[in-house]
Amino acid sequence: MNDIPCVLMRGGSSKGLFFLAQDLPTDTTMRDRLLLAAMGSPDLRQIDGMGGGNDLSSKVVIVAPSRSPLADVEYLFAQVSVARGMVEALSNSGNMLAAVGPFALEHGLVRASHPSTTVRILNINSNKLVEATIQTPHGRVNYSGDFQLDGVPGSSAPIRLRFLEPAGAKTGKLLPTGRARDLIDGVQVSCIDFAIPIVFVPAAALGKSGRETPQELDQDKALLERLEAIRLAAARLMGLDEAPDQGIPKIALISSPRQGGTITSRYFVPASCHPAHAASGALALAAACHTTDTVAEELAELDIDDPCSVVIEHPSGTMHCRLELAIDPIRATARISGGALVTSARPLLSGSVSVANAPNSSAPGPGSAARSNPLQRRAF
Repeated sequence: MNDIPCVLMRGGSSKGLFFLAQDLPTDTTMRDRLLLAAMGSPDLRQIDGMGGGNDLSSKVVIVAPSRSPLADVEYLFAQVSVARGMVEALSNSGNMLAAVGPFALEHGLVRASHPSTTVRILNINSNKLVEATIQTPHGRVNYSGDFQLDGVPGSSAPIRLRFLEPAGAKTGKLLPTGRARDLIDGVQVSCIDFAIPIVFVPAAALGKSGRETPQELDQDKALLERLEAIRLAAARLMGLDEAPDQGIPKIALISSPRQGGTITSRYFVPASCHPAHAASGALALAAACHTTDTVAEELAELDIDDPCSVVIEHPSGTMHCRLELAIDPIRATARISGGALVTSARPLLSGSVSVANAPNSSAPGPGSAARSNPLQRRAF
C-alpha cells in the first residue's frame, strides 16, 4: 500500500486529483498504473478509488516548476478512463486548468503577491502558455467571492485564464485540414484546433435542435454512434490518431442561440454530453465563430458593438469568452492571437491517497525531506 500526497480540487465544472510531479514515479507505465489505482479504475463506480464514476470527475493534473524560462510552472493533464485500464494524456482540460494556479501557489511553487497574482503556466499536453490571474489578498489564495459559474453551485472568487497563441495546439494549424469546412458522412463540419482540436457539427444536420438536454442526447444511441463515426473520420482528416481510445479531436453539436448569446453548443466527452461545457472547447468555438466560412460562423450571432466577446449557451447556462486579435500592419489583416475566460476553482480535500496493487514508487512519502521542498522534482 502506497500513500501518495495529493489534493482533490474542483476546476471549473470538473474535479480531480492534483499531484506534485516529484511524488509520482518517473516511469510513465508505472505512473499510469498508480493513477488508475488511485481513481479506482477500471470500474464503472470507481468504488475503490477517488474517481466519481464519470469522465468529469476522473481527471488528474500533475504539476511541477517549469523547465521553460517562459513559465512559472508546468502541468500535465491526464484523463483516467472510468471503465477501462487506460490513461490518456493527449488532450487537455481547460476546466481543470483553473485549479493549477491556486495549487501552485498553495504549494510554494510560485510566490504570491497582493492583491492578485498572475501565474504563467505551460501545458505539457499542448506546449502552450496560459496566464492565470488569482486573487491573493495579503499573499494568500482567496477562494470566496461573488462570481457564479454556470454548472457549479454557489459562488467563488473569479480566476481569469488568458490563453496565449492557442491556435494549432496539436496540429500546428487553426484549420488542420486546410479548409473551413469538410464533408464527412454527408454532413458539412468544421475542424478547428484552438486550445484543443475539435470538430463542430450543425445539430440540424443530424436532426436535432441543439437545445436538447444531455440526458436526451445520451439516450440517443444512434446519434452517439454517428457522432463517433464523424469524430474518427475527422481525426484522419486532421492528421490525428483515429484510435477510438484517443481523446482528440473532441466533438460538439452547435446551433443558433436562443437566449441572447452568440451560439449554442452541446459538447461531448466524447461518449456523453457534457452537463455544462469544456473551457478549452468554448475557446475553440469562439475562434470558429470568428473564422470565415465555418459552420459556426454561419450560425453565430456576434455582437456588432463587441464582436470579440462570444457567449456560448450550454445546458447549464452560458460561458463567456473574449478573443484577442493581432493586426498585421503590412497586410492590414487580423488573426486570432489569444483568448480569455473567467472561471473558478477550490480545493475539496487535501491529504494522501492510499493506492493498493500499484507499483512501488521511488517517490518520497509524506514528511520526507524531498516532500517538504516542492521545488525538488522529477521530469514528467
